[in-house]
Amino acid sequence: MNIPAILKDREGSMKSNLDLVNDCDSFPYYDDDPQAYTELVSSYYKLYTQPNSKPVGYVLPWVVKQMPWDDAHWVVDHDKKQICPRLPQSKVFDATLRKAREIGAFKVLEKWRNELYTVHRESGLDPMGDPTITMERSGSPLFGIVTYGVHMTTYVNTQDGMKIWVPKRAKGKTYGGLLDNTVAGGIATGEQPLECIVREGAEEASFPEELVRSAAKPCGTISYFSFRDERAGGESGLLQPEVQFVYDMEVGEDVVPKPCDDEVEDFRLWSVDEVQKALSEGLFKPNCALLLLDFFIRHGILTPENEKNYIEIVSRLHRRLPFPTATAM
Repeated sequence: MNIPAILKDREGSMKSNLDLVNDCDSFPYYDDDPQAYTELVSSYYKLYTQPNSKPVGYVLPWVVKQMPWDDAHWVVDHDKKQICPRLPQSKVFDATLRKAREIGAFKVLEKWRNELYTVHRESGLDPMGDPTITMERSGSPLFGIVTYGVHMTTYVNTQDGMKIWVPKRAKGKTYGGLLDNTVAGGIATGEQPLECIVREGAEEASFPEELVRSAAKPCGTISYFSFRDERAGGESGLLQPEVQFVYDMEVGEDVVPKPCDDEVEDFRLWSVDEVQKALSEGLFKPNCALLLLDFFIRHGILTPENEKNYIEIVSRLHRRLPFPTATAM
């Protein structure tokens, strides 16, 4: 099956809100075409953390072929298309990914992050040695595990209406030059969502810790299942099921975000109309577009009266993923 088209705007067409959802939540749904879905999923290897449990990720066949498996540390069943690391699993993931990086097996590992993501297992299972299974962040799409992040929209209510602080991503970064949510980042192993948004707020926007702790409001989660493209860095077509913890932060006109690290080029304070226009032109990072649609729905900007695909959009922003998700971070 071909990867769904992701960049319609490159040909100059305007995106609908449903197009924006399709761009990010691009993995097919069973109900849309059961046969095609089944054929696609059956072509993947399933990653397990122990026998008789639910899979925690999908691994593409070409990844299986190129990964430097070691029989002493992995059980790879090509007939059943099942993969399971032996104990201790965190060390096995680490050693295997480091070896893959050393031999240049995958481009995605060239941007090694030295940051760990948690591999969340089915709840209630005996941990069997590793209380928490971890993996180098850059290797997570090779195993198709669920990853977690935080996104915050910072806005100002002015005399001219609501305005939103929108950053532009630095050109040297993944999705370089595209627009982003005010503050966003991945949740590392052992980190809670609020602590992550406090850290990212300081690093990306120079927001004082006390401001974020007092003003950032948790607003639920969104979830989606993407095929990665070249803008994400590394190989195209890798799988990325993801959950984002959502925050809003209303600030006064005296609060102005400023770039602190090298992630952001600049910030601009835009009206809702300006943000919606940029969304329709495909100028936002795909998952950030979904966060903004969720923001518009929660604030009554996007309604059943002005969006014909309202029900589908609301549903698609909260996709049920085919793997165990965190009961706690």
